[in-house]
Amino acid sequence: MRIGIDIGGTKTHAVLVGDNGAVIAESRKPTGFGADEVITTAAAVVAELAEAEPEGVAAARSVGVGIPGAVDDLGRVRHAVNLGLEGLDLGARLGAALGRPVRVANDVNAAALGVYSLVEHGPSHSMAYLNLGTGLAAGLVLDGRLWRGSRGVAGEIGHIPVDPDGPVCPCGQRGCLELSASGSAVARLWPSDDPKPVRALYLSADDGDAQAIAVRDKLETNVAAAVRILVLTVDVDRVVIGGGVSSLGDRLLEGVRGVLTRWADASPFLRMQDLPSRVDLLPRGFPAAAVGAALIGVEPQHLPTPENGGR
Repeated sequence: MRIGIDIGGTKTHAVLVGDNGAVIAESRKPTGFGADEVITTAAAVVAELAEAEPEGVAAARSVGVGIPGAVDDLGRVRHAVNLGLEGLDLGARLGAALGRPVRVANDVNAAALGVYSLVEHGPSHSMAYLNLGTGLAAGLVLDGRLWRGSRGVAGEIGHIPVDPDGPVCPCGQRGCLELSASGSAVARLWPSDDPKPVRALYLSADDGDAQAIAVRDKLETNVAAAVRILVLTVDVDRVVIGGGVSSLGDRLLEGVRGVLTRWADASPFLRMQDLPSRVDLLPRGFPAAAVGAALIGVEPQHLPTPENGGR
């Protein structure tokens, strides 16, 4: 048994996960703002899990947390602006509250581990999880291990400049990929009062709105560019797309695969990489970040996967 906690900007979601990767119990609460509230909320969702599955929680071997923001190897959150956190020693403080060790990772990296436990793998067991939310970032699992890089920025492909004449990114660079392939990109390029703006964009494009068609095509082209970057730099077996924008489902996947196919038709080199077959969507409703948080620190040979009895 392991406990995973996904601390998001609006909700905190905890799961109790068995050795086969199955979710046994879940708990959700609105996330508080600031260090004390974040820790209190995380402790509260674990307490709710204990009420539902007291023996399972008592037997849990570890607690892991996924949180948006920069996290160092010691479990300190250097900053998480949307949660009001700066220099929070989350692992130590939450561990003290729960009375057991706590491991902490960036939420996209945690989600990558969760997705890895879900999908079948090729011979090298490598995968990239491409998160299309408000921003764009990827988590990398290579040979069963989460790869953070030398300074923890592996997978931050949203801040690769792709348009030297594009707008200035909040990171200080110009024309970053995130500015054209994310939820915030759609909100900027095609403003809408619809509670599901990306869905509204696609409906308007279907109705022939020229601006909506242009923004839709730009989104799909740049998501395809993100897939191409991940394959050509790391050569992962598979890229799995998740995040809020992925709720479009097959419409998005078909569009991205269509772009990749057109590129392959024009490039023998890309045709050899077979990019369209290497990209897929995260199944709807799977709590990737919470499940992945539960798997932080698990040795690769012990990670649940379809091949060894997991999903």
